[in-house]
Amino acid sequence: MKSSEPTNKKRKVIDLDEHTFRILSIKAAAKGTNLKALIERSLKGMADDTEDAEMYAYLVKTRPEGQEMITGKEKEDFENWLDL
Repeated sequence: MKSSEPTNKKRKVIDLDEHTFRILSIKAAAKGTNLKALIERSLKGMADDTEDAEMYAYLVKTRPEGQEMITGKEKEDFENWLDL
């Protein structure tokens, strides 16, 4: 799913083991950035690379209720939630 720069951001605390922290910190320094920015960009890249069809296939397989038709009101609410 391709996304533009989000207007709302969510905070999430993550735990990294010492080895991962050290390697990613070195990688961030080599790129002239900090660990937080490196992780944020990496995760955004992963999200941007996720195709809509891949996401839909997963949801259909794991969430049978996702195959139900929605009402006009539900569609409108969802589009508003996505800022479309």
